[in-house]
Amino acid sequence: MDMLRIVGGVPLSGVIRISGAKNAALTLMAAALLTNEALVLHNVPKLADISTMTALLAQHGTAIDTKEHTLTLHTQKITSSLAPYDLVRKMRASVLVLGPLLARHGNARVSLPGGCAIGTRPVDLHIMGLEKLGATIRIDNGYMEATAPENGLRGAEIVMPMVSVGATENLLMAASLAEGETVL
Repeated sequence: MDMLRIVGGVPLSGVIRISGAKNAALTLMAAALLTNEALVLHNVPKLADISTMTALLAQHGTAIDTKEHTLTLHTQKITSSLAPYDLVRKMRASVLVLGPLLARHGNARVSLPGGCAIGTRPVDLHIMGLEKLGATIRIDNGYMEATAPENGLRGAEIVMPMVSVGATENLLMAASLAEGETVL
């Protein structure tokens, strides 16, 4: 573990750069799919998961400009609703594109994280919540295929049987474009 040893008698001075939070950045990056306006994120850490999410968003039509620790994400139009296994398998947070794609584009085809077969899976709460918002979701060959009703998602009361940060984030993003009020 890194350690700071402070020997008294001399005032401390200097600057320490604090890295941005990876998990917060990943969710905010996925939120770029919700709007046709540019989203600018500062203090984004340079990590493999950030690169993977960048590649996944580019797959959906997001234009990305990277300068230092700043990302500008601009999804004027979603060009693909497919989140392929080769990208999703690299990072569990990839499932966070499901809600935004469904809410804005009306459909999404997102690989199950790790390509796992159905059964006990960490995306149950995502699916349950999106279905409460009116989505139809089926699992086909390791992919979640989600479709919103023709008139879009609608607000709902969603009670989750256990805590899930990822499902909460996904449902908040989907609900932001749904008609009516959603209570989690």
